[in-house]
Amino acid sequence: MLPAMQRRTLLMSSAAALAPLSTVAASRPLTERSATELAADLASGRVSAQALLAACMQRIEAVDRKGPRINSIIELNPDARAQAKALDAERLAGKLRGPLHGLPVLLKDNIATGDRMQTTAGSLALSGLHAPRDAHLVQRLRAAGALILGKTNLSEWANMRSTRSTSGWSGRGGLTRNPYALDRNCSGSSSGSGAAIAAELAPLAVGSETDGSIVSPSSICGIVGLKPTLGRVSRDGIIPISHSQDTAGPMARSVADCALLYAAMCGRDANDPITADAPAQPDWTPQPLKGRRLGVARNYFTGYDEADDVIENAIRRLRELGAEIVDPIDLAPVSYGDAESQVLLYEFKVDLAQWLKTFAPGHSAQNLADLIAFNKAHAGEEMPWFAQELFEKAQALGGLDTPAYLDALKQSKDGARANGLDRAFDAHQLDAIIAPTGSPAWLTDPIASDHYGASFSTPAAVAGYPHLTVPAGLVRGLPMGLSFVGRAWSENLLLSLGHAFERGTMARQRPRFTANTRLL
Repeated sequence: MLPAMQRRTLLMSSAAALAPLSTVAASRPLTERSATELAADLASGRVSAQALLAACMQRIEAVDRKGPRINSIIELNPDARAQAKALDAERLAGKLRGPLHGLPVLLKDNIATGDRMQTTAGSLALSGLHAPRDAHLVQRLRAAGALILGKTNLSEWANMRSTRSTSGWSGRGGLTRNPYALDRNCSGSSSGSGAAIAAELAPLAVGSETDGSIVSPSSICGIVGLKPTLGRVSRDGIIPISHSQDTAGPMARSVADCALLYAAMCGRDANDPITADAPAQPDWTPQPLKGRRLGVARNYFTGYDEADDVIENAIRRLRELGAEIVDPIDLAPVSYGDAESQVLLYEFKVDLAQWLKTFAPGHSAQNLADLIAFNKAHAGEEMPWFAQELFEKAQALGGLDTPAYLDALKQSKDGARANGLDRAFDAHQLDAIIAPTGSPAWLTDPIASDHYGASFSTPAAVAGYPHLTVPAGLVRGLPMGLSFVGRAWSENLLLSLGHAFERGTMARQRPRFTANTRLL
């Protein structure tokens, strides 16, 4: 593992070159700087891992715990200071672990860490659970020198408990608030990761996605998020919903930062055989946008004129930057949503039991039935706003040899791939498909639950294809993301497209922590 990580130090130097430190950049507070800038700071000795950690801790206290109180971090690493000191000592001794050496990284609280932090998916049912070992992606991050800063809040059980859930709420963590408008939702389920990065609590975070859980909160929180191809990042150690769709991915404030974290996360893993199918991942260097064919999926626009105007402006800018825009393309709206839902319910029951057996040995909860019973016994804490009907539906289903499951799996995969994205890519000879990632953030309402609006997450999620979202602008002070969806294993191409758009628009604006949407 280490030699591959050492080779990836090339990525750090090339990414840092994309954002060279100027006098102005060097004078900004550490928490405002990009990960690539901070990597250069650490390499030059201008900043230590301990100083960077202290800056993040101060920012967390001021913004997450006090002040706006966005409530994005569910737990801080109690060993972070000692680990930062050790990383500084290693650097002084000439020992560099990899491109993330000393950079703080936040993890969603459904990713196992074999340390003093808990892994709970936000549920009180798993409170106190300490995994026996790190998830594979965490092993890779530590090998690359990352300092695991803490765990982020999430939509409990990654939004797999109820159809009426409130995104960003968990029994253990409470509600995470949107840094752009505190009465608005962060979406989910990687709510805390999106909010924390937007609020500059850390330079990098890891989210996970089954359908929209990276790209939606990234779009709504005004940051960059990448859902990789299924199998590019090991699923080992991630509390599952669906082995057919689950993946972890990077979340950051710039495309270069996202690429830096992504490269460290990728790798084959004997505990996740699907990773053996992934081709070698070359180091990323930005490629020109000129001549790339981008298809516009108008069936996935929001129908809200101000939001869609932001995307129209983005399309015009892409054309000015040299892209060939194919508008519109034939990509039908999702017709396989019911089949996808069935697949997730069947796989959740089976996959969760396997995770609990591996990462929660001896815990009182060993299967979905145990979790259902816990929630009923602790309904006041766990179900004050919404119930667990998805848990109950999954529990009533059979195994993965059930004909209904196999039929649903085929229907959803055919709909997303051969009859969906693949057909569009082939018919129009496209490099990528673009559309609004989704609608702007909605008002949080735990009684009426979420109202998402438009979303472009499902085709790539069900197909297992990569999906990048990049900030495109604001609608009445609320962020909108532009999506780039590609064929399997085309992450580097998507990063280049997103990087060119980002540099050509500089659309991202920092959040203002407005208390009430009426004040925007």
